[in-house]
Amino acid sequence: MCKNIFDYDDGDFIHSISDNMAIDSDGDFMMRMGDNMAMDMDTGDIHFNSSWSDDDDED
Repeated sequence: MCKNIFDYDDGDFIHSISDNMAIDSDGDFMMRMGDNMAMDMDTGDIHFNSSWSDDDDED
């Protein structure tokens, strides 16, 4: 389940590794806060991103 999500704040791509966790192009871990928001686990900064949908209902 690897999806590419665009991070509007710093122009990186975020690659999901689970429903709520991802890693960005710089190697920073991100935690999903909502469909269009993620928190950088290193700095605590909130990043706005393209849609990060919940895959539980999708087949």
